[in-house]
Amino acid sequence: MNTRNYLPEYDAAPIAEKYPMVQAWMKSEPLPFFKQLRAERPILITPECVLVAKFCDVRDALQMPKIFTVDLYKSKMGVTADDPGYLMAHDDDALHYREKSLMQGMLNRDDIPRVRQLIARASKDILDGAAGNIEIVNDYCRTVPTILVQDYFGLDGVDKKELIKWSFWNQYDAFHNQPFDLNSPEKHQHIIDEHNKVSSELVSYITKLMARKLIVVKAEQAKNILLIGWYGLKALFRKLAGQQPPAASDDIVSRMLRSSFAKEVDFSLLRVGVNAGGLLIGAVETTSQAVAQTIQYFLAHESLLASAQRAAQLEDVEVFDKMVWEALRFVPIAPYVFRRTAQDYTLANGCAWQTTIPANSNVLLLTQSAMFDDYAYDQPDDFQPERNYYHHFNFGFASHECLGKYLGMAMIPEMVRQVLRRTDLRASSVMDFKDGPFPEDYRLQWRA
Repeated sequence: MNTRNYLPEYDAAPIAEKYPMVQAWMKSEPLPFFKQLRAERPILITPECVLVAKFCDVRDALQMPKIFTVDLYKSKMGVTADDPGYLMAHDDDALHYREKSLMQGMLNRDDIPRVRQLIARASKDILDGAAGNIEIVNDYCRTVPTILVQDYFGLDGVDKKELIKWSFWNQYDAFHNQPFDLNSPEKHQHIIDEHNKVSSELVSYITKLMARKLIVVKAEQAKNILLIGWYGLKALFRKLAGQQPPAASDDIVSRMLRSSFAKEVDFSLLRVGVNAGGLLIGAVETTSQAVAQTIQYFLAHESLLASAQRAAQLEDVEVFDKMVWEALRFVPIAPYVFRRTAQDYTLANGCAWQTTIPANSNVLLLTQSAMFDDYAYDQPDDFQPERNYYHHFNFGFASHECLGKYLGMAMIPEMVRQVLRRTDLRASSVMDFKDGPFPEDYRLQWRA
């Protein structure tokens, strides 16, 4: 057991070294560090930002988006005086409420079985073709989500490597190039430059994609209007003959273009395009990291690996999926979500650790710590798949909970499941982050 006493080290450090120490602990030994924070200093004010460690305080802050805001997203997500940018950069306003609701309707939860089948088939095909040896991050963890992006979201007609690149730099700049990431000035600017470059490429692609798909949609609609009598009669004949009429091509971009909205709904073709790009950015890199780290976690715990591999063989995926979500408590894609305060606010009011956080403070809400708080879970340090999923923060919480949560709840465990079904599975290298925030190289072998 790690018995390191972090807080005295922190208190004794020079001011310039305090937050870098905290950052290193969050990366290398988060669970014992967070445990000490929860016990001794649940709200820690550092020179760079404020850390919030307890479940109730994290949940409280995330439910107050006008106070704990996503203002740090704005410059990263295209918000200017003339452009509202993407919905994620808005806090509890009309645009966020409207567009998230519309997109949740487009991402119909009734599609989940279809999505899981798509992921299972794509995953199995890649693994079968690998002949027992694969670099799992690029050739699988990043590739499978791009198949979803192309086939289900409808961002087709482009090389998968381009989709991966566009997602990578958008994610990197928005979530790993903030002041508290402590990137050097040169690295900080390089990330911004790459983000700007790929954003221009993505906008150009989305514009052409929309034009191409809009032509198809309008042609379908015109044909339907002209031939509705014939189609109705043909459908009747097929029904009488026991046949169903063929389904029209279906993807999320086409769904948006087929849908008609009153002017007052304010969901123009421009906003359709912005949200189409958002589907890509949120899908690839996050899924890749979650899948890679979950696989690594099971391979590092032999007794859990055996249980997970047995569960992976079952047709009923419920037992296996719960094991994946429990693993992601231990290895989430990030230990925190960040917010910026719009006003002074006293968090944990009435508690011994109540703290007034000044306006314009950067706040790290330690979601990983919250998932190990004994307020939420009994014996939180133990691996117990039968836990209350509602106390998880893997997809965020409250108004900024992930738009694609239910897709991710199918895609992530299915991708892990297909890997763990392989015989004599083992890692042939350590996971290499290559000095960045994402897994970049991790090699696996199995008996083909």
